[in-house]
Amino acid sequence: MKLGVTLRNMGPQSSPSTMRECALAAEAAGFESIWITDHIAIPPDDAQGSGGRYTDTLTTLAWLAAATERIALGSGVLILPYRPALPTAKQIATVQELSGERLLLGVGIGWMDAEFRALGLDRHQRGRVSDELLAYLRRCFGDEVMTAHDQDFLFLPRPKCPPILIGGRAPHALRRAVNYGDGWLPMAQEPGQLAAPIQQYRQMLEEAGKIGAVTVMSGLPQGTDAALEKLEAFAQLGVERLVVGMRYDDVSAYRDQLGAITELKWDQG
Repeated sequence: MKLGVTLRNMGPQSSPSTMRECALAAEAAGFESIWITDHIAIPPDDAQGSGGRYTDTLTTLAWLAAATERIALGSGVLILPYRPALPTAKQIATVQELSGERLLLGVGIGWMDAEFRALGLDRHQRGRVSDELLAYLRRCFGDEVMTAHDQDFLFLPRPKCPPILIGGRAPHALRRAVNYGDGWLPMAQEPGQLAAPIQQYRQMLEEAGKIGAVTVMSGLPQGTDAALEKLEAFAQLGVERLVVGMRYDDVSAYRDQLGAITELKWDQG
């Protein structure tokens, strides 16, 4: 099971120097991937912990790609209905190209009412809009010549499509993952929460004649034995990748947490 870690692109920890140093530290420590989140318009009454400051997800991943060499770059998750289809597909293809195909594209349909209002969008249409954008994205990476509004155009650059990991809970996220994704990206504090949904996901994949993998976003408890027990439990479920959530005030604290995880000597395979 591969190990990734989150990187805060929010609050005071989202300064260029802090993000860069944390990304380099994660890469040097041998983690497979770093993951950032996505918010566009945080209301003042919901800004605790971030102050309302979030750097743009795709722009930040492109910037982190230039600062690093090997580590994979994940969006956990990019909210699809916030964005127009063609410019978003172009941005995704550009990040994938410029990063040397290191992008891991986690996507979701969103939940925060205030952000949908700020964008002038109908929150109740987010599932349909997300499915349409995912289908469009697949076509962009499948065909060099695209057509939109009766106009043919070249979709270039067109690197290999990044793995598309569908965030969210069962059952809706599972259907979306089978129809459009390369994997499912749930959040779970305890491995037992995912045993039944993962089994359901695999059954749906088998019935559809498709393959898919599971990436989980979670945390690790303090203490070697407890942390290893949790890692082993996720691995026994067949989880391909665990993304460990990181809470920290500065680069030094981030390095300390990375060190605590590496000291577990977990074999990433």
